[in-house]
Amino acid sequence: MLRAGTLLALGGAAGPLTGCGLFDRDEDPPEPDPLAPLLDESLSLAAGLRATAAAHPDLTLRLIPLAESHEAHATELARVTGSAIPTGSAAPSGPAASPSGAPPVDQPAALAALRQAERAGRESAKTACAAAPAERAALLGSIAAARATHLEALR
Repeated sequence: MLRAGTLLALGGAAGPLTGCGLFDRDEDPPEPDPLAPLLDESLSLAAGLRATAAAHPDLTLRLIPLAESHEAHATELARVTGSAIPTGSAAPSGPAASPSGAPPVDQPAALAALRQAERAGRESAKTACAAAPAERAALLGSIAAARATHLEALR
């Protein structure tokens, strides 16, 4: 009888342990940070600017500072979100790149594509700023403002 009581007590104690989550490891992955798309966008804008500067060397002095600005924003966004910046250069994508991934050969078309990409980037930064908590709003506001000045520099 004593043995049966001991086994019942041990079995009863082990039962709740298996259902309490102690041995369950099926945790949902964390939600991606809402600023992750802005980080990717900053890298893409920088890559588009650098690719255009490479294709049109006479624009290098004008475009590289803009690319560096986007890269600085990406670095700060990575710090704030706890993300890592992917190694290697990001391939240009979106409106600044042609279907082949290269900037347009025609310089005015290349600048127009960069302006379009900066305009879209400014809008996404403004939207993120309006939705962000106060501790992130200043960073996002400065990114939106920088992208607006980039539009002027690309005229």
